[in-house]
Amino acid sequence: MLPHTTEQLHPDAARLDSSSLNEAALALAESQQQAAGAARYPLAAVCSGAEAMARSLALGGSLIYAAAGSSGLMAAADAMELGGTFGIAQDRIRILMAGGLPQSAHMPGGTEDDTDGLAQGLAGLTPDDTVITVSASGSTPYTLEAARLARTAGAATIGIANNPGSALLALCDHAILLETPPELISGSTRMGAGTAQKIALNMLSSLMAIKLGHVYRGMMVNLRADNAKLRARAETIVTRITGAAPAAARSALEQADGAVKPAVLICAGAPSLPRALQLLEDSAGQLGPALQQLPHTRM
Repeated sequence: MLPHTTEQLHPDAARLDSSSLNEAALALAESQQQAAGAARYPLAAVCSGAEAMARSLALGGSLIYAAAGSSGLMAAADAMELGGTFGIAQDRIRILMAGGLPQSAHMPGGTEDDTDGLAQGLAGLTPDDTVITVSASGSTPYTLEAARLARTAGAATIGIANNPGSALLALCDHAILLETPPELISGSTRMGAGTAQKIALNMLSSLMAIKLGHVYRGMMVNLRADNAKLRARAETIVTRITGAAPAAARSALEQADGAVKPAVLICAGAPSLPRALQLLEDSAGQLGPALQQLPHTRM
């Protein structure tokens, strides 16, 4: 039986043996570009998966990321950015990584075969939750068991894998095949496969945020400014959308405890924070429709 695509030899692998590091570097860059292109093809599954994630959060459910090894690092990176980028509460996100999140530079490989603790980690799953599973091979025991447990609980399942016909894709409601070429360093799936996974995960969470109304005209309007960098970003967002002076934007953000959406509405004419919050509730959190409810607003 032929090995998984991710374990086969890349036709350009010999370029790494060149006496020129520049040639090897070019080969590595080109292989990453090839891998990145794989994320262009499973768009229907990416979109349906993003809708499932948005539905879970809208219904009060949770997002659970489950993976092992390099794929686990890609999944964890996406999950850990959702709070700062899109204002998703941390108690609505769980990260399950085989062996636990690394506390050092050592990441043991044997843990991906160990499914102990998964049932406990996924305890309490409901049909309102979505489980995102990632595995380059699509056959990692830890990730497969996570998908099986999620299906049993009735949760929505998203599977991301880099090998066609893999068991993980067959198990999941939203099967995202990232058909990347063989790795330039055979089997090193932190490279091409990981690049494509990172892109697909970014697409999923960004589309989810768009569906929830957390993105407006390319800006992350659901963030809550709780540090100097985010306060500066929030002020810029409010001034860009409303045309308000920076001092007015800062005042509105103070009234809204750093939340961008209500601060925008205050600067756009909402007479108070309670009114701004009511407008957002009436528009299901969508800033555009909320703005349209204000008199003389053309945004």
